[in-house]
Amino acid sequence: MSAAQTHNSAADSRIRKATLSQRLLDKGGVFSIAVFFVVVCFIFSVSTDVFLTDANLLNVIRQSAPLLIVAAVMTFVITTGGIDLSVGSVVALTATLSAVALKAGLPWPLVVLFMLIIGGLLGAIQGFFIAYEKIPAFIVTLAGLSIIRGVALFITGGYSIPIDTDSPFTEIGRGWIHGFPVPALLAVVVLVAAHIVFTGTRFGQYVTGIGANTEAVRRAGVNTKAMILMVYVLSSAAAAFAGVILAARLGSGSSNAGQGFELDVIAAVVVGGTSLFGGRGSVIGTILGALTVAVIANGLILAHMSPFLTPIVTGAIILIAIWLNFRIFKTSGRGE
Repeated sequence: MSAAQTHNSAADSRIRKATLSQRLLDKGGVFSIAVFFVVVCFIFSVSTDVFLTDANLLNVIRQSAPLLIVAAVMTFVITTGGIDLSVGSVVALTATLSAVALKAGLPWPLVVLFMLIIGGLLGAIQGFFIAYEKIPAFIVTLAGLSIIRGVALFITGGYSIPIDTDSPFTEIGRGWIHGFPVPALLAVVVLVAAHIVFTGTRFGQYVTGIGANTEAVRRAGVNTKAMILMVYVLSSAAAAFAGVILAARLGSGSSNAGQGFELDVIAAVVVGGTSLFGGRGSVIGTILGALTVAVIANGLILAHMSPFLTPIVTGAIILIAIWLNFRIFKTSGRGE
């Protein structure tokens, strides 16, 4: 064997090892959250008699539907290396506007359509400043968080706007089909679509590529600015959909809806193995992360513990996830 062939063989071996290492890291994040999810479920099933009942499990799935929907799309945002802090405020605004529109006599299908359009427009505005004006996503969406919720507060004056309980609109949040809650079925549709797009389309590949090396993707002929703008459009549209579901379930639109929602969404995504540094994400991991966050909140209540522990536990989960992101993913990327 010649020296050149030996060198090529060694190079191929290193590439195979690197690919294997990458796959183990990708699967490792999902596997770890899956184990953690099972452990959490086991703890609450032992400590409470109600946790594993059909009624409670269906209730967890129904209540976690908005979180699952927004977290699935937030996976795209964070995989690009960005973040969207405004999703909770978008939930509040669209929940409020849904109630206002229904009260004005607008047909409920148009209300849903208009809320999705409004959400998409809010995402497009923020995405423009992030992608084209190069303002950090943290700053833009932090401003969006304040402005959008401020608009919701201005509309409501701080009061809830009731929705007629006889309106078919409420079935979006309260309805059941063959024993399953409608919000859960809607969440399944979004989750399946998000997984297919993320893993099986060029858009999903571009999202991952932008997070890993934006310049390389741009040089390959991809309009990276348009791709980044689009993920924020999708993120806000998903939050708008979540706002519609929440308003339908609660039977009212409130500017206080979605308080701290962005914290739960980000926790679900990063705990699910998506790297905060971009370039690595998993919708499956996000689903497990979102269910973990939902189960913890539900389990603490069933265990008769203070509800104020929920944000403490969620914050701790985020801190641990960020630490693992930094120690495992960042150092592996540097080869240290």
